[in-house]
Amino acid sequence: MRALLRLSTCNVSDALDQLGLSGAPRGILPLWHGCPKIAGRAMTMKLLPLGDSGASGASPVEGTLRAIAAASPGDILVVDHGGRTDVNSFGGIAAWSAFHRGLVGVVIDGVTRDVDEMKPAGFPAYGRGVVQQSIRGRCRFGGFAGSVALGGVAVAAGDYLLADDNGVVVVPAARIEEAVALAAARLAAEERIKAAIARGTDPLTAHRQERYEKSIL
Repeated sequence: MRALLRLSTCNVSDALDQLGLSGAPRGILPLWHGCPKIAGRAMTMKLLPLGDSGASGASPVEGTLRAIAAASPGDILVVDHGGRTDVNSFGGIAAWSAFHRGLVGVVIDGVTRDVDEMKPAGFPAYGRGVVQQSIRGRCRFGGFAGSVALGGVAVAAGDYLLADDNGVVVVPAARIEEAVALAAARLAAEERIKAAIARGTDPLTAHRQERYEKSIL
C-alpha cells in the first residue's frame, strides 16, 4: 500500500485512462475536515431498499457488522447504497467496530452519520454527505464480499482503492502493478515539469519536453 499512498487519485486516474479502465467514481469525497488519505483492498457490501427481492435475512446493522468481521486488517469497507442520500448508510458503532478490526476507512456510495465520533478516532470516511437519520427500518442488507457499484464504477472484493481530497479511484486487483507503475511515471513527469518551471523554463516548453499530454493518450 505504501506505493499507492505515495500517489494521488489524480495520478492513478490518469493511469487508468492509459489502461482503458473506468475507475473514477463521481461525487464521493472526504466527509470530515482533515480526513486522512487511505489506500487498501475492498471489502464490499450492499444496502437495498425495503422490500427488495435481493435482500438477505440480516438487518442492515447486523449485516454491516458481519461484513466488518469478515474483513482483514488494512481493508477498506466499500458500501454500495445506490447513491441514496436520505438514509444513513454507516454510523458510529460500525465505525468503532471497523476501527478496532483494523480497517483503514470506509467509502460509501451514500451518506453517513456520527462523523463527530469518527474524527477523534481518526477513522476516515468518504461518501456523498452526512445525515442524522438512522438506517434502522429504512433499508435492508444485500450481502457482502460480492461485486458492487461505487459512483457508477464496479468494485469487486479485493480490488484496490485510493481516496484523498480529490475523491476516490478503484483499481482492479489484476491491474494494480501496471496502474501504480504508470501513475508513478506520471507523477515523476509532473515533478520534472515543475522543477523546470521553477528554474525559469517556459511552462509550454516544459510540458512539450516531457510529452506530458501525449503520455495519457
